[in-house]
Amino acid sequence: MDYDEELDVRGQVCPYPALRTKQTLMKLAPGTVLKVLIDHPPAVDSVQREIAKTKNKFLGVEEIDDGEWALYFECVK
Repeated sequence: MDYDEELDVRGQVCPYPALRTKQTLMKLAPGTVLKVLIDHPPAVDSVQREIAKTKNKFLGVEEIDDGEWALYFECVK
Protein backbone atom coordinates (compact mmCIF):
# COMPACT_ATOMS: atom_id res chain seq x y z
CA MET A 1 0.00 0.00 0.00
CA ASP A 2 1.26 3.48 -0.79
CA TYR A 3 1.96 5.78 2.15
CA ASP A 4 3.38 9.24 2.82
CA GLU A 5 4.80 8.95 6.35
CA GLU A 6 6.08 6.06 8.45
CA LEU A 7 6.03 5.63 12.23
CA ASP A 8 8.10 2.81 13.73
CA VAL A 9 6.85 1.79 17.19
CA ARG A 10 8.45 -1.66 17.16
CA GLY A 11 9.81 -2.50 20.59
CA GLN A 12 7.13 -0.44 22.35
CA VAL A 13 4.22 -1.90 24.32
CA CYS A 14 0.72 -0.59 24.99
CA PRO A 15 -0.32 2.16 25.37
CA TYR A 16 2.64 3.83 23.64
CA PRO A 17 2.01 2.65 20.05
CA ALA A 18 -1.54 4.04 20.15
CA LEU A 19 -0.47 7.30 21.78
CA ARG A 20 2.37 7.89 19.33
CA THR A 21 0.12 7.05 16.37
CA LYS A 22 -2.52 9.50 17.58
CA GLN A 23 0.09 12.25 18.13
CA THR A 24 1.61 11.70 14.70
CA LEU A 25 -1.76 11.80 12.94
CA MET A 26 -2.53 15.12 14.67
CA LYS A 27 0.55 16.66 13.02
CA LEU A 28 -0.17 15.45 9.48
CA ALA A 29 -2.07 17.19 6.72
CA PRO A 30 -5.48 15.81 5.69
CA GLY A 31 -5.18 13.07 3.10
CA THR A 32 -1.76 11.94 4.30
CA VAL A 33 -1.39 8.17 4.68
CA LEU A 34 0.56 6.98 7.73
CA LYS A 35 2.19 3.55 7.93
CA VAL A 36 2.70 2.32 11.51
CA LEU A 37 5.13 -0.55 12.15
CA ILE A 38 4.23 -2.69 15.19
CA ASP A 39 5.70 -5.84 16.75
CA HIS A 40 3.59 -6.04 19.94
CA PRO A 41 0.55 -8.25 19.08
CA PRO A 42 -1.95 -6.54 21.45
CA ALA A 43 -1.05 -3.17 19.91
CA VAL A 44 -2.42 -4.23 16.53
CA ASP A 45 -5.94 -4.12 17.99
CA SER A 46 -5.44 -1.34 20.53
CA VAL A 47 -4.04 1.11 17.96
CA GLN A 48 -7.00 0.49 15.64
CA ARG A 49 -9.44 0.86 18.55
CA GLU A 50 -7.92 4.15 19.73
CA ILE A 51 -7.74 5.69 16.26
CA ALA A 52 -11.36 4.66 15.63
CA LYS A 53 -12.28 7.18 18.35
CA THR A 54 -10.95 9.95 16.09
CA LYS A 55 -12.03 11.07 12.62
CA ASN A 56 -8.97 9.42 11.06
CA LYS A 57 -9.60 6.50 8.73
CA PHE A 58 -8.19 2.98 9.14
CA LEU A 59 -7.10 1.69 5.73
CA GLY A 60 -5.84 -1.78 6.56
CA VAL A 61 -3.26 -4.04 8.17
CA GLU A 62 -0.71 -6.41 6.72
CA GLU A 63 1.69 -8.84 8.34
CA ILE A 64 5.11 -7.82 7.03
CA ASP A 65 7.17 -10.40 8.88
CA ASP A 66 6.62 -13.08 11.50
CA GLY A 67 5.37 -11.04 14.45
CA GLU A 68 5.49 -7.65 12.73
CA TRP A 69 2.61 -5.72 11.22
CA ALA A 70 2.05 -2.54 9.24
CA LEU A 71 -1.14 -0.58 9.94
CA TYR A 72 -2.26 2.15 7.56
CA PHE A 73 -4.28 5.23 8.48
CA GLU A 74 -5.43 8.24 6.51
CA CYS A 75 -5.34 11.56 8.29
CA VAL A 76 -8.76 13.22 8.29
CA LYS A 77 -9.24 16.51 10.10
